[in-house]
Order: sequence, then C-alpha cells, then structure tokens
Amino acid sequence: MHQMRSLLICAALAATPAAAGAADHQIVIDQHMFMPSRLTIHPGEEVTWINKDTDPHTVHSDDRGKTFRSAVLDTGQSFSRIFSATGTFGYYCSVHPTMQGTIVVK
Repeated sequence: MHQMRSLLICAALAATPAAAGAADHQIVIDQHMFMPSRLTIHPGEEVTWINKDTDPHTVHSDDRGKTFRSAVLDTGQSFSRIFSATGTFGYYCSVHPTMQGTIVVK
C-alpha cells in the first residue's frame, strides 16, 4: 500500500508543471503557413517559431519589424520572443508576405 501511494504521489508530481510562471509556446512554420496562425498567451510567456518548411522564412512584426524580427530561418532553425506587454501583435514572413499570424497577449 505504501508503495502504491508513493507511485501516485510521483505521478501527481510529474503531472504538475515545474514552474507556475511563464509557459512556452511553439508555432510551427510549414507549408508556407504559421501553425497555429493565432495564439493567445499571458504576459511574460515565450513564443518560439520553428521552421519545418523546406523554404526559408522570417517572423516580422506588422510594424515592419520594429517590435520584433527574426533573421532568415532555414529549415530547423528557430526564433523566440518573450511577450511582456498585453495587446495584439500581428506578424508576417518578409520573404512570403501572404504568410501572416497573430499573437494575443492578455
């Protein structure tokens, strides 16, 4: 019985997030799309874009990259940003401007 309780406690601890603070979010770039194209997060959380496409891509904020901008990301490369302020942040790929996404921080 003691061993069973220990296993249950270990399982519960494993299911508990290590930090109650910031969470990490991923956006996959593939097939000339950002997936998901709209992501809602909380202030202080980090978003990482990962290029899994065969073509190079960028991540530029809608204000022509003034708020955030990545270098050109080749296949397998990534770009991360922590969003501190609340708001809605549109972004696009400067190589393929029809690729667009939105981060909502609230």
